[in-house]
Amino acid sequence: MTPSEPDPPPQPGDPRPRVQRDIVSFVRRSSRMNTSQLRNWDAWHDHYVVDVRRGERDTSVHPAAAVDWAATFGRVSPLVVEVGSGTGDSLIPMASARPDQDVVAFEVFGPAVASTIGRLGRAGVENVRIVMGDAIEGLTYLFPPATIEEIWIFFPDPWHKLKHHKRRLVDADLARVAHRAVMPGGLLRLATDWADYAHAMREVLDAAPGWINEHPHDGWAPRFAERPLTKYEHRGLEAGRRVHDLTYRRLP
Repeated sequence: MTPSEPDPPPQPGDPRPRVQRDIVSFVRRSSRMNTSQLRNWDAWHDHYVVDVRRGERDTSVHPAAAVDWAATFGRVSPLVVEVGSGTGDSLIPMASARPDQDVVAFEVFGPAVASTIGRLGRAGVENVRIVMGDAIEGLTYLFPPATIEEIWIFFPDPWHKLKHHKRRLVDADLARVAHRAVMPGGLLRLATDWADYAHAMREVLDAAPGWINEHPHDGWAPRFAERPLTKYEHRGLEAGRRVHDLTYRRLP
């Protein structure tokens, strides 16, 4: 079977759930790279980008896809996942500060990945790998249950228009998939500078089975000290928007 063929039907004893992704939380923008990004791609793609078996879309992850993360990183270490790593503004300093952990980042925008891997290569960061694919499908198919220590979701697309709210990443499906992937006691860390999305995240995750808010007094976590102040966050603050942090712990 080639990656372009339809997904196989569920088989008896198959431990991995299948997800239906008719609506995705991102738009695949133009992948045209500048000269610098093309150089980064040629120099660092094979080292940092993990190619996975695709489903019907070029960003989808096939249910039969698999990655041996210990072999990929060359060691057995605690795993962290960042969803939507962009150009690596948070990913690179945070991963560098955690040399004993391995970080898998999901990002679908090719030029952003090219910029990230160039920065990783020049900085000599070895504990990061990037998957260019749908994060919900990736969390479902590429990780055995209860194997991730933390998931980071920082400033996901807020999809402002009401008719586009269905595209927001943080929903009941994300809560369910993350609960399967994160180990008991593991964390789901989120941040957004859009108040309505922050409250929507809380509503979803407070109601999600198996998660508990680490800061139940008022619901909001203090600013995650490891997260650097990125240009994106700085622009939001300058525009008068408050950054809301959330931290949820996976129950046994």
